[in-house]
Amino acid sequence: MDNQKNLLLAVVFSLIVLIGYDFFFNPKKTITNPEKKSNDSSVKQNNDQDVPILEKKEVSTEKNRKEKRINFKSERLEGSINLYGATFDDLLLRDYFETIEKKENIKILKNEKSLSPYFLRLGWASTDRSILMPDKDSLWTSNKNNFAKNEEINISWDNGNGLQFNRKIKIDKNFMILVEDEVINKSGKTVELTNFSYLRRKNYRPQNKFFILHEGPLGVFNDTLKEVSYEEIEEANEIVETTKNGWIGYTDHYWQVAIFPENDQPFKARFKNLKNDPNSVQIDFINDSIKSLPNMESFKVKSFIFAGAKEVPLIDKYIQELKINKLDLSVDFGWFYFLTKPLFYALHFLSGLFGNFGIGIIILTICIRIILFPLANKSFKSMNAMRLITPDIQRLRERYKDDKAKMNQEMFAMYKEKKINPASGCLPILVQIPIFFALYKVLFVSIEMRHAPFFGWINDLSAPDPTSMFNLFGLIPWEPPLFLTIGVWPLLMGLSMYLQQKLNPPPPDPIQAKIFMMLPIIFTFLLATFPSGMVIYWTVNNILSIAQQYYLLKKQKRNV
Repeated sequence: MDNQKNLLLAVVFSLIVLIGYDFFFNPKKTITNPEKKSNDSSVKQNNDQDVPILEKKEVSTEKNRKEKRINFKSERLEGSINLYGATFDDLLLRDYFETIEKKENIKILKNEKSLSPYFLRLGWASTDRSILMPDKDSLWTSNKNNFAKNEEINISWDNGNGLQFNRKIKIDKNFMILVEDEVINKSGKTVELTNFSYLRRKNYRPQNKFFILHEGPLGVFNDTLKEVSYEEIEEANEIVETTKNGWIGYTDHYWQVAIFPENDQPFKARFKNLKNDPNSVQIDFINDSIKSLPNMESFKVKSFIFAGAKEVPLIDKYIQELKINKLDLSVDFGWFYFLTKPLFYALHFLSGLFGNFGIGIIILTICIRIILFPLANKSFKSMNAMRLITPDIQRLRERYKDDKAKMNQEMFAMYKEKKINPASGCLPILVQIPIFFALYKVLFVSIEMRHAPFFGWINDLSAPDPTSMFNLFGLIPWEPPLFLTIGVWPLLMGLSMYLQQKLNPPPPDPIQAKIFMMLPIIFTFLLATFPSGMVIYWTVNNILSIAQQYYLLKKQKRNV
């Protein structure tokens, strides 16, 4: 009995610590700029401060320069390219918005003049320092300023010494951008070239740091996912990976930008802290193979950009079509990936079938309870049996309170007589924990829950319940502070947790009993800040547990 209670206490308090840490004790780390020098490379170019393999030079006055832009649009993307440096720094999602009012689109890439610049460039490097290469100050040319929906974009740049760079940009119907570069050599000599891409982000840190979700730089290298925090990059200054058939990018809660070459090309990827540009982190890749281009010849190379929403079915489609290795790992399915992804697809199917993500959550929770019914039965039977003999155990404790050895001997004799194993309720609970945590994870990372309405006052399942008991759920014209925003669904969850506790055998230790009495209150306040979709799932799961446990308790009492 004591072992079972101690185990349950350990599980419960572990969840409280893990879930509550980010809300109450979220540490803010100071941004540092280490002076550690980066490694050099044999491929050098002396006129482009942004080539990944070079140290960054002093920041120029380019922000004072007038921009020259071309505009484009596709089914789901819209933006413009700054012809200086052929820079992708203005990109928004046409069908995703900042709020449910749908007034402002989600902006993926942002101009260097913004408060939080986030931009992308593709370029070239040469082993010959004397050859002029396109850099961030190079002005590319285009035959038009505005491109029709999904029209191929063509831009070019000439170094004035016989090297012509042509670039074709194609955007598909979703979020994949194909960049095809062609170099034509009329310089009169053989040149050695390689291509690179880089993404730079400045003055940005995730607003919400959740322990179950990675937001920041990441990539797949040598068939393995690598997640790196901004702080780790600032501390190490530079992290380098060499791989083939991989990718590198930034991931946010629901959005991602990833860059990668053709999947048969080996490349060197890097996470870099730019020490001469404070609060800037750059991720980049450079093609590992150096191309020797003779005079009067040309060659082409392809690069890819994924910039958009982390829609799992779409990402899986790209994996199949473009053979992108493990791009789906950008969706943080966590340790229980083998459970989480199938649960996501089940939820995706059910929410589509019933036309409501909240209904999908409820139906999936019911299905999981049905599948786990035998395990839950075994656990509940053990707990109910312990509940029925609790008065007898209390009498034994009183009778042998001064002789613990005798008390334990009598208790085990009673367990044997009643055919009860005190630990038999623990294993089924432990087996179920990964499944319910995986479902919890699915709800947390699914973009489908974002701005999805339920019923009544729940207009966004990814946002907390907007009502509050402290203003009588809107009857009093007063907006309580955030920590007092305890809505209807968190209250229902707390009530269901309280009722579930009443069905469990009370802890023999008075201190444990008081702690358990406080748990529904603690979880009510804690989950009030959680997305309402998660609170609905938790509440429904509690109600199903209560119904199952109550039925078994009545049945066992009749058999006593």
